[in-house]
Amino acid sequence: MKKTVSFTLLLGSLLFNTAYASAIDALKKFNADTDGISGNFTQTVQSKKKSQTSSGSFKILRPGLFKWQYSKPYAQEIVGDGKHIWLYDVDLKQVTQSNQDQTIGDSPAAILSNKTALDSSYSLKEDGSKNGIDYVLATPKKANAGYRFIRIGFKGDNLAAMELKDSFGNQTTLTFTHIDTKPQLSRNAFKFTPPKGVDVLKP
Repeated sequence: MKKTVSFTLLLGSLLFNTAYASAIDALKKFNADTDGISGNFTQTVQSKKKSQTSSGSFKILRPGLFKWQYSKPYAQEIVGDGKHIWLYDVDLKQVTQSNQDQTIGDSPAAILSNKTALDSSYSLKEDGSKNGIDYVLATPKKANAGYRFIRIGFKGDNLAAMELKDSFGNQTTLTFTHIDTKPQLSRNAFKFTPPKGVDVLKP
């Protein structure tokens, strides 16, 4: 059965690029200086019973605009236009619309949309290196954040990996390629209009 990808895991997904004295320095530098980012991703969600891998591309324009496009194994699109989140399932011909602020809350997605979210919502520490990747461990300050931790990995001057573990023990691992921190993006690229003939749900 097809599994709809969790929005916050999807979006929790993204951070960053540049080489400095430490992974924390790189992360904070990115957070302060980066207004746009694009690239490709591969995502694996591991639960106690099964594993699911998907891939696609993403674009982000701060503040508050993002687009995740899943191409494999199923076509899905997630768009944040600053007010609403649109989740479009192509095969099901179904769009789910939700309030953006309520949906992302203090989730990892907030880091992408709001430059103040990193310091206000997470405690950071260096988390070692593995296979040439240096990691930052970001722990939510709120006990009910829904996430146990986020690990953000850098290789050289590029974002290489990200790991999320939620409160149910599910782990999401992302790898990134073709990262661009100076993409030419316009706000119009993040507008979403439901295609004709699809069902629009508003939970």
